[in-house]
Amino acid sequence: MGLIGVVGGCLVDCPMKALCTPSKQRRVSRWEHEEVLEAVQQRLDENPQAMRDRRETVEHPFGTIKARMGATHFLMKGLKNVRTEMALSVLAYNLTRVMNILGIVPMIQAMRA
Repeated sequence: MGLIGVVGGCLVDCPMKALCTPSKQRRVSRWEHEEVLEAVQQRLDENPQAMRDRRETVEHPFGTIKARMGATHFLMKGLKNVRTEMALSVLAYNLTRVMNILGIVPMIQAMRA
């Protein structure tokens, strides 16, 4: 994650100058992936309901998983081990959801099929 910038002026009549700095003598700095953040913000501006939908569908499972983990850090170290730990937590969450929706006997029958 780096910043790209120019000392003393914008890149060839940059249309984004006003967003970066109002100064005449300046050091213009902009995150190299700033356009990604701007695209996300534009999508949210076009569809403000999107964050509400996200909170209702995505954040609840993560909150539940976090609570089941004891609302603490991962127990393993290293990216591979943390990925495995998270995968097991998600699997346990999903199995619990299936048991609650279908019931235990239908779930076992579906797994045998």
